[in-house]
Amino acid sequence: MNQPQQATRTSASNTPALRFDVVAGLTAAAVVLPKAMAYATVAGLPVAVGLYTAFVPMIVYALLGSSRVLSVSSTTTLAILAGTQLGLVVPDGDPAKLVTATATLTAMVGAMLLLARLMRLGFVANFISAPVLTGFKAGIGLVIVLDQVPKLLGIHITKAGFFLDIFSIAHHLPGTSLMTLAVAAATLVVLIGMDRLWPHSPAPLVAVAGAIAASWLFGLQVKGVSLVGLIPQGFPSLTFPALPLIEKLLPGALGIALMSFTETIAAGRAFVRPDDPPINANRELIAIGAANLAGSLFGAMPAGGGTSQTAVVRATGGRSQKASLVTAGVAAAIMLLLAPVLGLLPYATLAAIVIVYSVGLIQPVEFNAIRKVRAMEFYWALIACAGVLVFGTLKGIVVAIIVSMIGLAGQTARPRVSVIGRKRGSDVLRPLSADHPDDETLDGLLIVRPEGRLYFVNVQYVADQIDALVLQYKPRVMALDMSRVPDIEYSALQMLMAGEKRAIERGAERWLVALNPGVLEIVRHAGLDKRLGRERLLFNARAAIERYQAQQAATGDRS
Repeated sequence: MNQPQQATRTSASNTPALRFDVVAGLTAAAVVLPKAMAYATVAGLPVAVGLYTAFVPMIVYALLGSSRVLSVSSTTTLAILAGTQLGLVVPDGDPAKLVTATATLTAMVGAMLLLARLMRLGFVANFISAPVLTGFKAGIGLVIVLDQVPKLLGIHITKAGFFLDIFSIAHHLPGTSLMTLAVAAATLVVLIGMDRLWPHSPAPLVAVAGAIAASWLFGLQVKGVSLVGLIPQGFPSLTFPALPLIEKLLPGALGIALMSFTETIAAGRAFVRPDDPPINANRELIAIGAANLAGSLFGAMPAGGGTSQTAVVRATGGRSQKASLVTAGVAAAIMLLLAPVLGLLPYATLAAIVIVYSVGLIQPVEFNAIRKVRAMEFYWALIACAGVLVFGTLKGIVVAIIVSMIGLAGQTARPRVSVIGRKRGSDVLRPLSADHPDDETLDGLLIVRPEGRLYFVNVQYVADQIDALVLQYKPRVMALDMSRVPDIEYSALQMLMAGEKRAIERGAERWLVALNPGVLEIVRHAGLDKRLGRERLLFNARAAIERYQAQQAATGDRS
């Protein structure tokens, strides 16, 4: 009796959730699919590729991903990166070659992400610092917007780099097609107006439908407006990667894989609710890797999680990946039934969609927020942005990574090195400072405490600071308090051993104090513990003070 009633209640409770997912999936399709087709043009690919990317990868991620609502297809960043790489290997834009190159590039991105999972590289999601990523995306946004301007104006230029393209566009302005500009302007009005009045509305669908209707009613192609043209009807045919292209595509695939994973993790984490399961970085590597690998067989371009499209799913009540399956189903229906109609779509409309949804990558407010907190990170963001504009998108990733690494090294290159004193009349130990002028030290004993991981970048700085303090205090015993050092790299270990030798040469002793377990293990592997002996490896700074006082008392020297 109870089991049928329980099953009825469960079914009834699932029905509203399913309804929410269906509505969210349909609404997301109205936003995602026009944008996916537009992003395909950013990569220099047929608009049908955008539909393929919103079909197979979205289904695979829905089955494997750890996010309940993340929507996976192409993004502006991935589109421009893919377009740059494909332009290098297929400079003549031959359609057949582009299909093969796209399949190869997407397959490589998927394979790299799966390989990263095998190597447990989920931490790579944080490989590029937030300020640097802000600058990188701003540069990408500027490149994409400028790349679409000729399509808005109905002119053609030869791309030669961001700054040269600005002059080229200005030179070709007299050749602007007024009808093309009117179509673009109307699209921008629809997109911006609907978004202001109705956030997360299906504005891209309205713009695309209106442009197709205008193209059919007014014969826009005859009036000089470029149209998408023939789109293959039906599901994409199987496409296999070309092994000879792997070497040429390898650098670009690495960069795209990094950005795909970074964007996916960022978008997934942005929409996690308290009752949702946490985003599992290693599982995301599997899901996005498999999504790209499967998508490559069906003509998809590199895919990743999108913030704006996921926002639509969440805002319209999406609760599970069933919403993405509905969106993928709509993509399949369009490929089967509406492909011929999409051929009437003006390129100017797609360019306007790309611009509206790429401008969001440029965040002056975020730059200002970074500047208010830390000026140095603000400069990193500017350098990352300039790297994209000057060197191009793919090399811009390298610039972004290098800047992030330099930033990380800069933050740890000059760790704090303190002399430890004792609060007068108590047992409290703390760094000497101008705030506590009465703190005391023991004559002949210098306790020095470095803070942070010691490694090859900062080891020389720490060594110089310690040597300067030894020259200043001229102690009989220098106790190195390692309580704030969580790890020590080989170069820093060599510094410890060299410092111990210098101390002996100067007639002073070197003690090691408060070694953390990992550091103690490294010291033992190097044999430094045997050289120092038990009497010079001490539990903490207080033990060092007690031992020094006992030593001095034994020799009749009072401090």
